[in-house]
Amino acid sequence: MIAETYTSGVAMVSREMTIRPKGMSRAARAGRSDDTPTGFAPEAGSCGKLESLIDFRFWQPALDQSGVAHSFFWRDKLARQEGTVERVRSVAQRVTAGRGFELVDLELKRAAGGQLVRLYVDRPGGGIGLDELQDVSREVSAILDVEDPIEGHYTLEVSSPGLDRPLRGEADYCRFVGRLAKLSSYEPVEGRRHWTGRIVACGDGIVTLALVGEKESARVPLAKISHGRLEVEFPKNG
Repeated sequence: MIAETYTSGVAMVSREMTIRPKGMSRAARAGRSDDTPTGFAPEAGSCGKLESLIDFRFWQPALDQSGVAHSFFWRDKLARQEGTVERVRSVAQRVTAGRGFELVDLELKRAAGGQLVRLYVDRPGGGIGLDELQDVSREVSAILDVEDPIEGHYTLEVSSPGLDRPLRGEADYCRFVGRLAKLSSYEPVEGRRHWTGRIVACGDGIVTLALVGEKESARVPLAKISHGRLEVEFPKNG
């Protein structure tokens, strides 16, 4: 089912999918008892992998007391999450590029009942429509259902980035020279980590801002920017 809504003027298409355990057919899933573990359906040739997962469930709590296994568990979880993001990104980029669109951003986060996959898609010149977002949603979800990169339930949302679109990489900052933006950095740059100003230049790994309400400009290294987003500007009356 696809739900179409408008949130702050942004077209959004949502689709909720259920991914069955890998290696398990629909018929096998239908006949599985309720107490069968859903995360350990073995694939062909994966016995060693399955044993390793089961062993980990038993010895991990004991080693957690020393902190060693706990650290390993979270590193492993983070690595798997990053791998999932890259696989979903690959699918989304194939679909959007094939339709002449741009994948602006991708988010994967925990949500009630599973995970939330949020894609921000636009035309290179802006102005993508609701029907086009809906088409992207259908194609991406169909591929995800086949390639199965996400464990358990997930909700897929596809929307346009809106007027306050995120900025990713040097190409975005150069593209939006003259626009008002808000930036944050991983670490202090000349004593501060947050800036709001108009992008006046971008090049050689540096974004230059004419700061709002200040006489000074700011030069922020791209490598230190943790988050950048355009600011919404309303036309002035008169």
